Amino acid sequence: MSHHPAPLVVVMGVSGSGKTTVGQLLARHLGVPYAEGDDFHPAPNVAKMRAGHPLDDEDRRPWLDEIAGWLAGHADGGGVVTCSALKRSYRARLASAAPSAFFVHLDGSPELIAARITARQGHFMPPELLRTQFADIEPLGDDEEGAAIPIDGTPRETAALARAAVTSA
Repeated sequence: MSHHPAPLVVVMGVSGSGKTTVGQLLARHLGVPYAEGDDFHPAPNVAKMRAGHPLDDEDRRPWLDEIAGWLAGHADGGGVVTCSALKRSYRARLASAAPSAFFVHLDGSPELIAARITARQGHFMPPELLRTQFADIEPLGDDEEGAAIPIDGTPRETAALARAAVTSA
């Protein structure tokens, strides 16, 4: 009988794609810890985004380092963390700390995601920054461990698709 370690998953995508909701559902289904990527942002990053200014690569560096540390610390027991992971270089940073990480890219149209962002309340990311995220996002490459999951269904349907992708990897 072979032992399969618990999966280590990064739920990625632009703001408003459903990372938190799907990430929590996926972690519950997999029976692993969950971490909210937004909680790893240093205060200056949150203030910058709240003011309507997009983060640059330098702003994201300490945030990615914190998430990479979380992933490395959960490599043996598994876990799910959310992180926009917009660029291939960001994903490479995370994968270097946790080579077994699987990226679930929540993928949807700019129109659908803009409608979701406009409807949500209490988040520091203003809808105006969505276009900068769509400009920055790089799809998963064939050589990256992961899958793009459509988000046009319900959160439970999306989480089920994500779980199927993770468990079949």
